[in-house]
Amino acid sequence: MSLILIIEDENSIRLNLQEFLELVDFSVITAVNGKIGLQLAKNRHPDLIICDIMMPELSGYEVLTELRGDPNLADIPFIFLTAKAERYDFRQSMGLGADDYITKPFQPHEILEAVNSRLKRHSISNQAYLQESQKLEILEQEIKKNRSELQDCQQLAQMRGSLLDKVSQDLRNPLSNINMAICMLKQVDNEKDREKYLLILQEECKREIEILNEISSLQELLTDENAKLLRTYKLLGKL
Repeated sequence: MSLILIIEDENSIRLNLQEFLELVDFSVITAVNGKIGLQLAKNRHPDLIICDIMMPELSGYEVLTELRGDPNLADIPFIFLTAKAERYDFRQSMGLGADDYITKPFQPHEILEAVNSRLKRHSISNQAYLQESQKLEILEQEIKKNRSELQDCQQLAQMRGSLLDKVSQDLRNPLSNINMAICMLKQVDNEKDREKYLLILQEECKREIEILNEISSLQELLTDENAKLLRTYKLLGKL
């Protein structure tokens, strides 16, 4: 049940309007002046406010200005109910942020139509805001996920680059020994020295094969799927 706040200093209008709105299934609270009405709005946060303009303590204009300046109350639908029927008064009211403007004397159906219309529009606006908020939340989650995946890719790229640098260095030593052994083989004359340098060639070739096998194993480890597992156990940055 929607809660409506009526701010009106004329007792008969306030009481009659309260009775009418309660008959059509609204919950109603009332205030006899703008100051009390503003405090009720802050305490009860009504779904809609119907307010006179010319009142003691605070005018309707002042009440509306206070409401629109409060982030917690700024979106409450606000209807002016007043004897001020000049075009200037209407434009001033709408300029301050009023949602509707009904002049006295009024018919009950005018009030009901205005109330239902503003509550419906406010409900649609809230639903649209909720949908946009949900879309924004999903988008933020996607951005966070993509940022995490990008970070993993960057770390993997750095690791692969470090691996290539290390492999390049590891391969240079055996290759240097192989080149040296080949050069010496060309120069030696006796069988004993030839056997010595052939043994060096065999050992260094074996080292090269072992290094290449290590590269293959590391390449299988450094996949995108394994990166997720490594990140789960906080091991990605340690490799």
